[in-house]
Amino acid sequence: MVSAAPTSILPPAATGGQSIVIVGAGLAGLFTALKLAPHPVVLISPVALGEGTSSGWAQGGIAAAISEGDTPQAHARDTIRAGGGIVDEGLAHLLAREAPDRIDDLLRLGVPFDKDIEGKLRLSREAAHSARRIARVKGDLAGKAIMAAVMTAVRKTPSIHILEGMSVHALAKMDGRVCGVHLWPTGSLGQGKAVTLPAKAVVLASGGVGQLFGVTTNPSAAHGEGVAMAALAGAAIADPEFVQFHPTALNIGRDPAPLATEALRGEGATLINKRGERYMSAVHEDAELAPRDVVARATFREVLSGRGAFLDCRDAIGGRFAEKFPGLFETCSGAGIDPLREPIPVAPAAHYHMGGVLTDANGRTTVDGLWACGEVACTRIHGANRLASNSLLETIVFGARIAADISALAPYLLARAPNMPAPPECTAAGPDTGTMETTANRLRRTMTQNVGVVRSADGLRAALGDIAGILKGDLPPALRNRAITARFIAAGALAREESRGAQFRTDFPEPRAQWARGSTLTLDDAEAISDSALACAPHTSNVIHAAFGQ
Repeated sequence: MVSAAPTSILPPAATGGQSIVIVGAGLAGLFTALKLAPHPVVLISPVALGEGTSSGWAQGGIAAAISEGDTPQAHARDTIRAGGGIVDEGLAHLLAREAPDRIDDLLRLGVPFDKDIEGKLRLSREAAHSARRIARVKGDLAGKAIMAAVMTAVRKTPSIHILEGMSVHALAKMDGRVCGVHLWPTGSLGQGKAVTLPAKAVVLASGGVGQLFGVTTNPSAAHGEGVAMAALAGAAIADPEFVQFHPTALNIGRDPAPLATEALRGEGATLINKRGERYMSAVHEDAELAPRDVVARATFREVLSGRGAFLDCRDAIGGRFAEKFPGLFETCSGAGIDPLREPIPVAPAAHYHMGGVLTDANGRTTVDGLWACGEVACTRIHGANRLASNSLLETIVFGARIAADISALAPYLLARAPNMPAPPECTAAGPDTGTMETTANRLRRTMTQNVGVVRSADGLRAALGDIAGILKGDLPPALRNRAITARFIAAGALAREESRGAQFRTDFPEPRAQWARGSTLTLDDAEAISDSALACAPHTSNVIHAAFGQ
């Protein structure tokens, strides 16, 4: 762990409220910071820059319609089709239209995308894409290579000041506007007195929610705190119920679970059970290249039945495995699996949150002074189910748009330093007692059992009951944030009485026309849904209907 860095090392422009503060140092935060230059930026990284980010772990690549015969319109159509009927179609077209320019940005930064002998990008195809449009690096090292190039540029940019070893657990707000952040040393969970860092603007880029679940591909810092922090500041939360479970995490008992990239199936790898049966052929016309939610549920059923699920790469990739997918080959070898000679055991794992802090086309939230980018945000581009390799793309497209928006507003954004809100102080019992770890594990257990791949009203009520019990405790800010975000996910899932995309309800197994829209919840809405559920009130309460605009 990096030692906590005191804010005194920052220049006067940062501590005097002249800077833009970015919370998170994955691709969303880094790219936004670069695009904001020469405006002064403080980039807050809980650990050493580049460690523990979902962006750095991304294997498949980044999607863009840049090959001959492909078009942004086709890319947008695939995005809309995968999203289960609730994608913001205008923003999906915007994403696809701006993708080629952002790929050019990455090339200029030195990202070594795979190329053919003519120097053109070698593109691959992934599930639910109608064309080869995934730019990769050495098969499965795209995230690592993109992060390395962007970090190099960030370190060379004098207007970006990196603050490592500090974590944000609360936003500062004054006169109805977010005006800074409250910081604690990483690992403290927000115990003790905070340091307040004022800001002209705050960009949340804090990542996803995977670590709220017991089985996840996400790094250890992905606890979903950004959703709770924004909600506590008054921001609206959109579509929290939609959590994507990746169908092919390696089932080898590791936490986080290593990911077997979708590109393997794009290259022809198949999914089989212990009997050697290719189970996806009977489930969807696209078989292994069906949308992720379809493949995840089918894989979940095979694992639950005891038949097991395995990714068979022997025929499709065979001896080329180590060269084409070196990262995964090393992981398999370390687990005693030889993918050239045996199928790889897989299982679904929490992977990506389509929901998050509601933002517009420029990344603005519903609270002045606060923008959000990357997985913590919900642009509604992904709808109910994200299309493969659109996540890294979204971070750079909207990172650039956020930077342009803040830059245009910069002359009108007031510096914040005098009369800042007093920093909070938490005296809850520390994690050394074991209480905090027990609480965190309790939350992960109920989310996995009751808010996972397959859901029901009874299970969701049980989860909300567990979460309510946790929230009654004397919690430090970090754990309270996790529980609040978990409540948003469970409440949204209970309110949506249908199955759509990544949300599957056994008691409502089909989509319903009246629910073909996104949900929008406030902190009070989520609490009211929880209270209503625990009181056994009818699900058709006014607050549930209001959340869905009915």
